Amino acid sequence: MSIRIFSFILLVTLSLGANERIISLSPSLTEIVYALDKGDSLVGTSSYSLHPEKALELPVVGGYRNPNVEKILALSPTLVVGQDFSQSTLDKLKYFKIKTLMLNLNTIENIKRSINILASEIDSKMANKLIQDIEDATNRASKNETPHSVMIVYGLREDLRSSTYIAGHDIFFEDIIKLSGNTNAYSADSTSQPVLNYENIIALNPDQIIILHSHATEPNVDVKKALKAWYSIPTNASRNKNISIVDEDYLHIPSHRVALTIKILSNEMNKNYNAGR
Repeated sequence: MSIRIFSFILLVTLSLGANERIISLSPSLTEIVYALDKGDSLVGTSSYSLHPEKALELPVVGGYRNPNVEKILALSPTLVVGQDFSQSTLDKLKYFKIKTLMLNLNTIENIKRSINILASEIDSKMANKLIQDIEDATNRASKNETPHSVMIVYGLREDLRSSTYIAGHDIFFEDIIKLSGNTNAYSADSTSQPVLNYENIIALNPDQIIILHSHATEPNVDVKKALKAWYSIPTNASRNKNISIVDEDYLHIPSHRVALTIKILSNEMNKNYNAGR
């Protein structure tokens, strides 16, 4: 079916005064819509929208970086919500007179602000509670008595010679490092998600390394071999046995559940840090 036909169907549907029909273009936004008690208005989501379980029953319009415009149009949405990486898709949808909303979820402050904006757009009264939960977690974040440099790694791998992704700047992971009284081991003026090789890791020489792992998405990784690989790299973290793995599936998701991430990572930076004295 051509895009023109989709457009016609869409316009007819909207003219009938249908209820709100929301499509989320990222797992984070899917979670937030449900948390705002508007999950019944969702008619489509992006790939990897796994929480809550109800989201698994919804049609998937494609990956969060490359959604299928025709699938979106076929669902006759009244609102499509995306993040900055969805801008090109949102721009295309404006051609079909579909209301779009682009939100920034990079930092903790941006997450709170975006929850408020989205709640206002979809007429939810739940924003204050979600934001208060995040602020409570921020205020209760475990503070380290021995400030040190922390490197947060995305994913657990057995081969560390190349393509190790870590948390850089202007991202909620760095916010959590600072909330805990520590510093980000990555100090270069670059990106929110730097890619390092073996030599780069040695040069950073972090005091502590925290590896974010999800067995659900990385089921075939040999954890013992991966840890052995990390301890073979000459860093302060390996010398003082300050390398740990956190296995929670929500850690990468910048939604209202960042409140849980603040708690677990701030505790990890505190309870497991050994200055080697």
